[in-house]
Amino acid sequence: MRPHLLPAQFHALFRIKRKGNTFDYSKDRKKLKKQFKKREAPRIECPQIRNAWSDKKSVARNLRDMGLAFDPNRALPIKTPAIAAVGRTEDAPAPKLVRKPYVLNELVAEASLPEKDTKTLSTDLIEYVQYMVREHSENYKAMARDEKNYYQDTPSQIRRKVDQYKRCHPEEYTTFMESLRGGKAVST
Repeated sequence: MRPHLLPAQFHALFRIKRKGNTFDYSKDRKKLKKQFKKREAPRIECPQIRNAWSDKKSVARNLRDMGLAFDPNRALPIKTPAIAAVGRTEDAPAPKLVRKPYVLNELVAEASLPEKDTKTLSTDLIEYVQYMVREHSENYKAMARDEKNYYQDTPSQIRRKVDQYKRCHPEEYTTFMESLRGGKAVST
């Protein structure tokens, strides 16, 4: 059984926290709240929408001002067939006021641009195909037996790689073939 402890011994034994939380006057709470909101808000990837976005408005209000739909079910409702629609006339909803039409115009202009062809091949594959064509021309069986065919590609696999090179880099392929014709005769 423990003997009775004096108050000083009790505090030393249990380390009681005496000081409560204090307010830090050196920090600007309004600025901290703004920074927190900005940090926590999701990043908008579309530059047109990001530039026209207002943090003071709700998501639905921002999108409505831009002429975009927040809820696709409301924008394009599913119409149920009316059984007794003889006496009724459909009232068209009033058109929404678009305050920022330039956003919609920029999005339409960007969507109408042709898609940039980004298909490319690795440099290793390009070098491999160029070597095979330089050494064997169009003889795919000889290419398959070549010692540089490390991955043991079949003739049809090599033909596919050559065709892929022709498709992805047509200008480079034509200059390569012209340099072969001008430089030396291709052996089979």
